[in-house]
Amino acid sequence: MSVDLRTRLGPVSLPNPIMTASGCGGTGRELGRFFHVAKLGAIVTPSITPEPRAGRPAPRLAETPSGVLNSTGLQGPGIDVFLDRDLPWLDEQGARTIVSIAGNSVEEYAEVAKRLNSAPGVTAVEINTSCPNVEDRGLMFAAHPTAAAEVVRAVRTNTRRGVPVFAKLSADVTDVVGVAMACADAGADGLSMINTLHGMAVDTWSFRPRLAGVTGGLSGPAIRPVAVRCVYQVHAALPEVPIIGIGGVRTGTDALELILAGASAVAVGTANLHDPSACTRILRELDTALRERGITGLADAVGLAHKPAGTLIRRIDPNVGVGEPTEQESLQ
Repeated sequence: MSVDLRTRLGPVSLPNPIMTASGCGGTGRELGRFFHVAKLGAIVTPSITPEPRAGRPAPRLAETPSGVLNSTGLQGPGIDVFLDRDLPWLDEQGARTIVSIAGNSVEEYAEVAKRLNSAPGVTAVEINTSCPNVEDRGLMFAAHPTAAAEVVRAVRTNTRRGVPVFAKLSADVTDVVGVAMACADAGADGLSMINTLHGMAVDTWSFRPRLAGVTGGLSGPAIRPVAVRCVYQVHAALPEVPIIGIGGVRTGTDALELILAGASAVAVGTANLHDPSACTRILRELDTALRERGITGLADAVGLAHKPAGTLIRRIDPNVGVGEPTEQESLQ
């Protein structure tokens, strides 16, 4: 039995739904030593800023039960180096590149989006809305629907037609659905969720915070149930808006869980830190998980958790010849 793993993110078609999460796969060269990056549905870049950033001082990482806290401060070389060095390499590899962008003001986001307009090889733009807004007491853009919508509107206005814009949302808000709806109304073609959760760890021997930046973003398996909840709630409210599900994915069945909740694609983050081949392994496991459940196409599984019991989908009967689909009840 062959599973059709193709998926769509607005106007963009991907050969499969598995991609790297921003900041967890480098710019592609790092993972390119282990597999051909074009095998993935897409590569999501680290968040690109207008100017180079040194990031925060060390220590930047702290392990926690079932997760990792990080406080990197969006270290990066800036948009000029990215356009001259990193994006051309990804384009040469045939990778589908989703460029994550960041800034400390609406104008900075717009500037980066505008610089990407004439660059070849940009499949989509992802807006990291968890950056602090220096014009609003340092509150992150994702914290308020109006602020999130403002930055989405600026990026959408400065991004060429045909290149979808995805807003990456935080779960550290009172109403993630409200923020998602504001972003969609402002022109976001899709949504990525969730970003890391704000957390902290204290060393019980030194009595000091374990991160030099004091607080950081929690990622890893510990946050997956939160990600599934957010994806489920937003898909229920905005079923036509494509979602990239992110948060604690380690296996193909983890990815399937987010897809069933409503994600059209899944980004793998922390798992890459200890298993550089995690994305390709998870892709194989997802294919197996779908085949074991008799599902012939990924599209049939997207949002299936929202369907009533007894919903009919195209499935493969093991007693029927390979490639001959039959209608069976998918949910009991």
